[in-house]
Amino acid sequence: MTVVLDPSAQSAPIQGVLDPISCDARDFGAYARNGGWAFALMVARSVRPGGQSADETPKVSAKEFAELAGCSPERVMRYYKAWDRAADEGLVPHFEVLVPGQDIELPDAEAWQTYYVSRSSATSERGSAITEAAAAEGIRPTKALEVAENPTALRAAILADPSTAQAARAALLDRVKEDPALQAELARDIARTDELKKAVATETRAADRIGYVRQIAEKGQIRTPAGQTLDAPVELRSEAERHLSLLDELDEGEDTGEWATEAYDTMKNLVVETVEADPELRVQERRTKFYSSLQKATKVFEELTFDDADDIYEDDMVQRLEELQQAIGSCITALRSAAPRR
Repeated sequence: MTVVLDPSAQSAPIQGVLDPISCDARDFGAYARNGGWAFALMVARSVRPGGQSADETPKVSAKEFAELAGCSPERVMRYYKAWDRAADEGLVPHFEVLVPGQDIELPDAEAWQTYYVSRSSATSERGSAITEAAAAEGIRPTKALEVAENPTALRAAILADPSTAQAARAALLDRVKEDPALQAELARDIARTDELKKAVATETRAADRIGYVRQIAEKGQIRTPAGQTLDAPVELRSEAERHLSLLDELDEGEDTGEWATEAYDTMKNLVVETVEADPELRVQERRTKFYSSLQKATKVFEELTFDDADDIYEDDMVQRLEELQQAIGSCITALRSAAPRR
């Protein structure tokens, strides 16, 4: 006689006993609602706290629990420490009040990542610093730690993706302000790389030119070719303000070199025109230029020594000095003849 079983009866759970599908569904639902808290509770109610012996509690050690679970003690301890951190903040009960098999109401799943760190590197000084920085940026520490542990992946992302490269650049600039060692390393890298040296020189020149225009626009002062610092005429200052507003409206990534050059050249020409248009100012400019050249020449000769004249003597040197002496004599004669009569 053949007995035919009702197929529906095969999947029906025996009264009081959950079938495998129901168990999976129950566990899945617990995890979906509570995230890692569901597993952390298993550890918290089953693993004895530090300082308690096996005689004081029915709980087992983290090592024993890991063996039963078929995972590493380190993994068990990560859940243990997450629960411990949450308990210190009053979010969940402490280990001592929990007993094996006990169920409690668990926190929301979103709070889990605040307490759980999936990498042992997070416990190091370096890991703690990364965790704090991640919290300040409003991201999960696990993400930052994963990147820190895989610099090759970070390099690949920077090389392949412009937006990642921009984020890395911004982070380096923030860090370099407070890291003298990194400042020195970056400076050496730039000095040893021709392309970077040229780029730095170009940007420095553009920045200096913008600074020249900004000085006129914001402080109302001009610097003449001879080095005089004067109050800028209203029209000239207005023109500087116009150019500066155009420069300030450029996008962050836009090349400022061409705009800076145009603004700088325009203002330099206007400064020269301003000087030439005022006879008194023009004379003062020539006087300032003469004094500047005279001071430079005087300093050069004051630095000369002739203790070793025998070793450095050349006929050409003497000839040039004689020609210079004649030029100085002519200069003195011209100035004396122009001196006002007393």
